[in-house]
Amino acid sequence: MANTLIIKYLNDILESIEQIESYFNTLPRRFDVYCNTPMMQRAIQMNISIIGEATNKLLKIAPDIPITKARKIVDTRNYMIHGYDSVSHDMVWSIVINHLPLLKSEVLKIISEIETPQMRDI
Repeated sequence: MANTLIIKYLNDILESIEQIESYFNTLPRRFDVYCNTPMMQRAIQMNISIIGEATNKLLKIAPDIPITKARKIVDTRNYMIHGYDSVSHDMVWSIVINHLPLLKSEVLKIISEIETPQMRDI
């Protein structure tokens, strides 16, 4: 049961990262594009909030999950939700460019490690 929930939350994180990546399928992946596209800003912020909430739920059932700066991810979610009126474009863009690629690779690795033993049992 715990692995099922862990996989669910990891997939929620992965889906949010992939949603953010998809916003740049038709637009250049540039800071100025982000700053001048309010719908993209809100969508990215919402997905970052989902990532933080899923990470928070993960930490409750798997406190030792190997996600870099997991607590900071949750703190960022809380800041974006409660401090929505002071979230800077620079901060959000930094997350997109500098932190999401690492998080995505960690999530994919964890999912693979959890699912691989299950596949051997089939």
